[in-house]
Amino acid sequence: MSTPDKAPRAGLPVIHLSQLLRAPVLARSGENVGRVEDVIVRLRRADEYPLVTGIVAEMGGRRVFVGSNTIDEFTPERIILAKNKVDLRGFERRDGEVLLRADVLGHRLIDVAAVELIRAYDVELEDTGAGWVLTRLDTRRPPRLFGLIKSSGGHAARDWKAFEPLIGHARSHALRRGSGRVGGFKPAEIADLLEEADKGEVGEILDRVHSDPELEADVFEELDPEKASRLLDGMPDNEVAALLGRMRADDAADAITDLRQSRRRRVLDLMPAPQRTKVITLMGFNPESAGGLMNVDFVSCATTTTAAGALALIAAARTIQPEALIKVHVLDEDKRLAGAVSVISLLHSEPRESVAEIMDSDPVRVSPDTDLTDVALLMADFNLYSIPVVDEHDRILGVVTVDDVLEATIPEDWRRREPAPRPLREITPAEGDRNAPVPGGEAP
Repeated sequence: MSTPDKAPRAGLPVIHLSQLLRAPVLARSGENVGRVEDVIVRLRRADEYPLVTGIVAEMGGRRVFVGSNTIDEFTPERIILAKNKVDLRGFERRDGEVLLRADVLGHRLIDVAAVELIRAYDVELEDTGAGWVLTRLDTRRPPRLFGLIKSSGGHAARDWKAFEPLIGHARSHALRRGSGRVGGFKPAEIADLLEEADKGEVGEILDRVHSDPELEADVFEELDPEKASRLLDGMPDNEVAALLGRMRADDAADAITDLRQSRRRRVLDLMPAPQRTKVITLMGFNPESAGGLMNVDFVSCATTTTAAGALALIAAARTIQPEALIKVHVLDEDKRLAGAVSVISLLHSEPRESVAEIMDSDPVRVSPDTDLTDVALLMADFNLYSIPVVDEHDRILGVVTVDDVLEATIPEDWRRREPAPRPLREITPAEGDRNAPVPGGEAP
């Protein structure tokens, strides 16, 4: 059987899985030798349709593999074999193989364009002339008759290439991970998927993300604390420590606090020393205060620094969250807060101009025990995106950014409510991995 690479053409023979299941398997002589239990396809690249490699047939109480090269006729009414003899050895799944009934029908996949979990209710197969391929899914719930699901008879309307399968077959993880499309999602989108997913789906989504440690850290920063805590509970101490070491210190501190008390010290001891120091510092503050909300990473400079020098410091601060780079904090000779200057002011200034000449010499600041409400009111009253947190000697401990305040103040049910539908469009290959076609459209 040759490998079809192009999209199937209109008018080619089509079979729906719901029609094929339990269809009789006939020997070449016409004798009924079994029934179709499942259809096997082999996963390939994300831009190729999976190839049908055979069926699983029930024959005399055994599950038997029947390869495509031994099938003479493939129709919804029957499967006719090319020979009268059948190899009755039991079926064993190979790497990269997907069982459409067991792995896809009734299971959920990731809709790449919408970044949500969608359930498959039927599967459409097409004969390209060079072999049968899986081309479309029916994602519409079929009607119910007297409380039972009635087969739709085949109304598959969504292109297979618009989805990322979650098969759960451990030996095929590497092949599915190789598609790379999940890595193109935003961390918050992956977090939403994880919060909706069941245990098996969570495992496979995390497996896709685990190959990119920085993305994994970003995803855990976006997760609901309760969900993140459950996932961390299932990871060994060294993996938890490595993950928290890559996260923002304030988010890592929250995650450490949510761990079982018996694990906290073990995980802290395994963390990189600089991150451990930051996390322990943050754990000493009330989480509802400025000290508990602040990020301990920020950019500072001396009063003699030029505008060009301050911009260079911002450019070099690649590990600091962007929200904390909106302002550069100016320190005097005793490391006390002398002022603050915004990125916009620096860009509008002459490169050789001193920051002392353009800074706000009396910026709004708060103490670490300032409560969340007061921080939010100050931000609203003074139109601030960040506020420095200082000790009793006016030395900066950290910075509270507007995203931290929003996350802490917006009610949980508001943040996790169903978002408004996003318009879908076809993405050209030049725009990266997230090249899912418009639902119902042709594959790129």
